[in-house]
Amino acid sequence: MTPLARAQRQLKAHPLAADATLATCVLICMLAGSFVDPHGEHSVSWSIRTPDPLSLLLMTLSAAALVLRRSAPMTVLALTGTFSLVESVTGDPRAPVAMSAVVALFTVAAATDRATTWRAGLLTMTVLTGAAMLAGPLPWYAQENLGLLAWTGIGATAGDAVRSRRAAVQAIRDRAERAERTREEEARRRVAEERLRIARDLHDVVAHHIALVNVQAGVAAHIMDKRPDQAKEALAHVREASRSALNELRATVGLLRQSGDPEAPTEPAPGLDRLDELAGTFRNAGLQVEVARADQDTTLPAAVDLAAYRVIQEALTNVQKHAGPDAKAEVSVVRVGPRIEVTVLDDGAGDAPPPAEGGGHGLLGMRERVTALHGALTTGPRYGGGFRVHAVLPLETRPSAQEDLV
Repeated sequence: MTPLARAQRQLKAHPLAADATLATCVLICMLAGSFVDPHGEHSVSWSIRTPDPLSLLLMTLSAAALVLRRSAPMTVLALTGTFSLVESVTGDPRAPVAMSAVVALFTVAAATDRATTWRAGLLTMTVLTGAAMLAGPLPWYAQENLGLLAWTGIGATAGDAVRSRRAAVQAIRDRAERAERTREEEARRRVAEERLRIARDLHDVVAHHIALVNVQAGVAAHIMDKRPDQAKEALAHVREASRSALNELRATVGLLRQSGDPEAPTEPAPGLDRLDELAGTFRNAGLQVEVARADQDTTLPAAVDLAAYRVIQEALTNVQKHAGPDAKAEVSVVRVGPRIEVTVLDDGAGDAPPPAEGGGHGLLGMRERVTALHGALTTGPRYGGGFRVHAVLPLETRPSAQEDLV
C-alpha cells in the first residue's frame, strides 16, 4: 500500500482529523491569497500586501468552524457565510474569506438533499454577491464580485454531484446485497424442496417394500413347519421385495452424489407402465388387487406418471398394512379430458382400522406430490366400510413442477 493510500485510509477512519486537516489547508490558502493584491499599483500586476487584523481574525474563525462541518453543516455554513459577508463589506482590499463558505456550502450539498441544496445555495449566492456588489468597496461589476457568484455556485453544484454519486453507488450496493440474499434464499428453498422430494421417495419405497417383506416373513414363519414349500415361496417373495427396495433406494440415494462421484444410476423413475408389476407384488403378499385402466394408453409427463405411480403404491401399502390380509383393493386409472384420475378403493374386510389423516407421512406425502402438480387429492372412509383414495392430476405440468418431482 502506498503512503498516499495509507494516509487516505487513516483520514477516513478519523473524520474529525480529516476535517481539521482540511480546515488547516483552507486557512493556508486564505492566508496566502490575503497577502496578494491582484491589481497592484497600476491594476495590471500582482503585488504583496498586508491584510488587516479583522481579515486575519475572520479567516481564522471561518477555518476553525470547518472542523465541525460534518456534525453541523448548516451551522457551519451560517457562520462561514456571516464571516464572508462581513469581509465582503469591510475588507479593502478584500481577503478570500469566502473560500470557507464555499467549502461549507459544498458540505451541505453533499450531506443533504437537492431541495436543501437549492435553497442554501441560492441564499448564500444572493446574500454574499448582493452585499459585495451593493455595500462593498469595489464597483458592482468587479471581477471579485462575479468570482464570488461563480465559486458559490460551483461549490453547491459539486456537492450535489458528489451526493448523487454516493446515492448511486449505495443503490448499486443495495441491489447487489438484495440479489445476494435472493440467491441465498432461492438456494435454501431449492435445498428444502429437494430434501422433501427425496424424503417422499424414500418413504414410498421403504414403506411399500418393508410392508411386503413384513407380510411375507410373517407368512413364512407361520407355515414353516407345516408347509415348507409355501414357506420357501414366501421367502422368495421376501427376497424379491428386498432386492427391489435396494434398487430403488440406490437410484434415489444416487441423486445425492456430488459431481465428482461415480456416475449415478440411469434407470428411469417408475410409472404407470409398471402398474401390473406393482399389483403383482401385492398379490404375491396375499392382497387381492384388481386393476382397471381407461386412459387410452395416454403418454403422461414424467412428473405426473411418477406421482400417479406413487399414489397407487402408497394407497395399496396402506391397504396391506391397515385393511388386513382378507381385504380386496380396486385400482382404476381413467383419463377425463385434460386430466388423469387415479382411484384406489378397499372393502375394509380386515380387522385393522383404516389409516388416519394425521397418523403418518404416507397421506401427507401423497397430498404434497399431487398439490405440487396443481392437482387434487381426496381421501377418507367409504360408506359401508373401507377406504378411498382419489387423485386428479393434470396432463400438462409446469416446468418447475417437473424439475421438483422427476
